[in-house]
Amino acid sequence: MSTPLAQRAAHVIAQVSPDTPADFVLRREIGTDPDLDSVEKRALTGAVFAFFRWFAWLETTDALPRRVLAALDLQKRFDADPAAIKPEALAALALPPWALASLDFPTPEARLSYLRQLQRPPALWIRPQREFAASIARALRHTSPPEVRAANFKLPLTSAPTALRYTGPSDLFKSEEFKKGLFEIQDLASQIVGHACAPLPAETWWDACCGEGGKTLHLSDLMGNKGVIWATDRHTGRLATLRKRAGRAQAFNYRAVTWNGGPFLPTKTKFDGILVDAPCSGVGTWQRNPHARWTLTENDIHELAAIQLQLLENTHKALKPGGRLVYAVCTITRQETTEVVRAFSAHHPELEPLPLLEQTTPAADGLFLWPHELDANGMFLAAWRKK
Repeated sequence: MSTPLAQRAAHVIAQVSPDTPADFVLRREIGTDPDLDSVEKRALTGAVFAFFRWFAWLETTDALPRRVLAALDLQKRFDADPAAIKPEALAALALPPWALASLDFPTPEARLSYLRQLQRPPALWIRPQREFAASIARALRHTSPPEVRAANFKLPLTSAPTALRYTGPSDLFKSEEFKKGLFEIQDLASQIVGHACAPLPAETWWDACCGEGGKTLHLSDLMGNKGVIWATDRHTGRLATLRKRAGRAQAFNYRAVTWNGGPFLPTKTKFDGILVDAPCSGVGTWQRNPHARWTLTENDIHELAAIQLQLLENTHKALKPGGRLVYAVCTITRQETTEVVRAFSAHHPELEPLPLLEQTTPAADGLFLWPHELDANGMFLAAWRKK
């Protein structure tokens, strides 16, 4: 027996394709129905994402609404007791086999923790502007700072000192504080990237693959709206969104310029710091975007790794002596992380590895931020200094 929620979720799922991801269809569906309240929106989103989270467990011969109900039942069982789903089933069904084989876990326990994390609904993180952090926490109420979730979590909480997890019922996009630009909705791992860059107010930075500007705005806040940030992307539409977001946040110390990632750089400026938040497979976001597990291919990973390496090759030329290059990707496959770092470092002895955040010695192959340790997206970071 179906339900209105299952039928509506099935309607959304039927429109999802490799070129039309689930979150895009959901935004379109929700945006065209002004009668949906925040509770109904969350329920619809939860049902759609539960379907893709438990996709490999579902009977393909069943009608879509029936599969949605089965996925919701699996989610309910798992939320009540994660051990109700056997580790062997998680390893076999939560990810495509090639994807699991591309991940290097420090321990077997970490592997199981990661797989269980994938099957949980994701946390919602916000980044208040620094001067408004305390007032935002009071105004929104249902907030809390990051918590240590695993014994092997090595990052200090000061890695994202203003980050807040939101657990309330409100639609944050409609809040007055958001409309005034006092906070951004930004994942905890992405916020840690900004703190790893540690830009200073008098410096000149380049956010080479800025997208819609989430990290550009964070760099601007950390720099006290001083210095200069060059923000580049190949898509003019993303830069237009950055300009709107920057206007709302009252961030003015940036220059938005198109750049296709090639060897001809957008400026002759030399930089104190360059952030290469490179295009990637997004495997680190698969808890938040479970539909992507079933559309990405192993060939995509290798093509993206080549792009990432080329971006590092092109951007490092713009560093000042003593300048810092930070590489960040929201993926955790070895092909896009440690293999890229090793290949790049091998060809550039003039760049020395840098410690990240509060590390006392640099990690030669970079630093993984694991979803099960952060309760956030997976992320990988590496950094170098030009000698």
